[in-house]
Amino acid sequence: MKYSMIAAGIVLASAATADTQELTVYTYDSFVSDWGPGPAIETAFEAQCECDLKLVGAGDGAALLARVRLEGVRTKADIVLGLDTNLTAAAAETGLFALHGQEGVAFDLPIEWEDTMFIPYDWGYFAFIYDNTKISTPPANFKELAASDLKIVIQDPRSSTPGLGLLMWVKAAYGDEAPAIWEALSDNIITVTKGWSEAYGMFLEGEADMVLSYTTSPAYHLIAEEDASKSAAPFVEGHYLQVEVAAKVAHTDHSDLADEFLAFMVSDAFQSIIPTTNWMYPAVTPDDGLPEGFETLTIPTEALLFAAGDAQAERDGALEEWRLSLSK
Repeated sequence: MKYSMIAAGIVLASAATADTQELTVYTYDSFVSDWGPGPAIETAFEAQCECDLKLVGAGDGAALLARVRLEGVRTKADIVLGLDTNLTAAAAETGLFALHGQEGVAFDLPIEWEDTMFIPYDWGYFAFIYDNTKISTPPANFKELAASDLKIVIQDPRSSTPGLGLLMWVKAAYGDEAPAIWEALSDNIITVTKGWSEAYGMFLEGEADMVLSYTTSPAYHLIAEEDASKSAAPFVEGHYLQVEVAAKVAHTDHSDLADEFLAFMVSDAFQSIIPTTNWMYPAVTPDDGLPEGFETLTIPTEALLFAAGDAQAERDGALEEWRLSLSK
């Protein structure tokens, strides 16, 4: 009798597990890390949906898109989270994504949001971060940086969204002069890493004077570590804007659950997690506002941004200019 009850319990548990829907979200590795927003978002959404949210680190930026494109209609992803406006036009051309259907959301972005396929969850400005206890007067633009003896570490634009953002930043600021800027910077660049985590880690270990990151990066040190020694160098030519987005995969078997996640993504439950885990500005300001410390951050005098289609048109040429200039 005892064993029959145990067997019955196993059957019931198995049936419950089988009935639990699983939603798979492809994103970048830092998002799913212990210190990223992933764990808190997983807990919050599973409490709402009574489902199993599976967050998968699947590469950064172009690598993330490349994986989804390679897997095609066979992809296990229901949602892709972690592209930005430099990649959305190329992503839309794959035919792998569906309209998001989240109308009427009041986004707090520096730009008007009109994309009906990709929906934003956070944003920020690219910047070079430095230790203000070691550098009293940071360079005020790319030309001053190139003329200095400062050593910097950047990310590869072929595999990293910040790396691609830097490529677009230089192109937006300098146009046809971009190759000369890259050639001048070549002596300052000590290495090009695959992703953001490796580059920022090198900077924190003292291997570089400055690192490509975001104007919001100092908030982490200030809030989490009570360390005010990290600052973003304000550049007079302006800073390139990044808007990070998510989209539903068109061939998902869990369309309704994917829609529920996208709606959750722009809710206060998700957005309130972003500032102190992903260390970016939320796409919708939380009900309690931004955390104390964000008011100290560098605010660019000018926001630079290529429209999605223009970014796609500029990308290959800018990438070739970058590659040729750094190889000289």
